[in-house]
Amino acid sequence: MRNKVLLLAVFGLAMAYVEAAVVVYLREIICPEGFAFPLKAISMRLGAVEVAREAATVLMLLSVACLAEKSRRGRFACFVFLFGLWDIGYYLWLWVTMGWPESLLTWDVLFLIPLIWSGPVLAPVLVSCLFVAAGLLYYTGGDWAEQVKISSLSWALTAASSVIIVVAFVFNHSAVSSGGVPGRFPWEIFAAGLGLAVYLLIKTGMSSGAGKSGARS
Repeated sequence: MRNKVLLLAVFGLAMAYVEAAVVVYLREIICPEGFAFPLKAISMRLGAVEVAREAATVLMLLSVACLAEKSRRGRFACFVFLFGLWDIGYYLWLWVTMGWPESLLTWDVLFLIPLIWSGPVLAPVLVSCLFVAAGLLYYTGGDWAEQVKISSLSWALTAASSVIIVVAFVFNHSAVSSGGVPGRFPWEIFAAGLGLAVYLLIKTGMSSGAGKSGARS
């Protein structure tokens, strides 16, 4: 299991470097003076290629998760683990290669599907840290990770937390897509979604400890 987690981490961080390298090239071509809002207009063809590239990235991560694990739960845990490492690694490699972002509060375009996601770098990094923690909880849980019962309510709340976080990320879509500067980031909405997700992860982790204690007794 340790070797599997290590290899998955290597893949996630290596893929993050490839992603960062592509962005370095794009910014050198599109905005050599530096990335900033408002965004520079690009052709529809280049925009379509960029959207397809993002979709392909998600499919690659999902494909590796499906190859690495057999169960649905395992594949989900592996996917979020890889996604979290990839996203954190992406910003790490950008900082190493071009000194960007200047700080965790620097704004970035985060995703383009189905709307433009934007926000301070800190926000996606916090989500990614949660993803990595969830993946590690699964991989350190042993048999418990597959056998523990997760209620339909917990899954529904997990989905709700994800929707709330996405709402925060697309909050400034209209301003950014129209060539403007994003307004404030809705930290209160983001905090509500992230807080709910953290609560659910801690609750699951506590049941992990109780399950293991019960098994030992």
